Amino acid sequence: MSDAVFTGGCQCGAIRFKVSGEVGIASICHCRMCQKAFGNYFAALVDTREAELVWTRGELKHFHSSNHVRRGFCGSCGTPMTYEADDGVAVAAGAFDDPSQLRPVVQFGIEGKLPFIDRLHELPGRHTMDDIAAAPFLSDIISYQHPDHDTKVWPPQRGEPEPDNKEGKA
Repeated sequence: MSDAVFTGGCQCGAIRFKVSGEVGIASICHCRMCQKAFGNYFAALVDTREAELVWTRGELKHFHSSNHVRRGFCGSCGTPMTYEADDGVAVAAGAFDDPSQLRPVVQFGIEGKLPFIDRLHELPGRHTMDDIAAAPFLSDIISYQHPDHDTKVWPPQRGEPEPDNKEGKA
């Protein structure tokens, strides 16, 4: 077993996890069920069946999206967290603290793939602060999102310093 360790959690920090060992493939699923579960054009998932997945904070809520699959999510902030089936658990790639390490290698459910997906890279790109004139609230936005690392306590207790969030993401 690999000694790799990956951590992650939901947006609010109520749910945290640790994956130890060799993670399986990272994938994109375009099926309509995954689109609905993630509220997105597709779901990015990482297979954990060969690794040890431990929930280190909180408990997931679940929705049975079919007779074979249930979806885990944070009951506090709604972040989609898992795809759970008889063959194992896949964790949402974006829930990992460093999803850049988990490059997708296959696409599933391509019968549900939306026709414009393959052209997204052609869209013009803009940085968040490029919209400051249209959205002036961005100039003093304070993120309440959990930082991308484990914390001893969450949320911070009154009088405690806020966790570092150097990225300032909304």
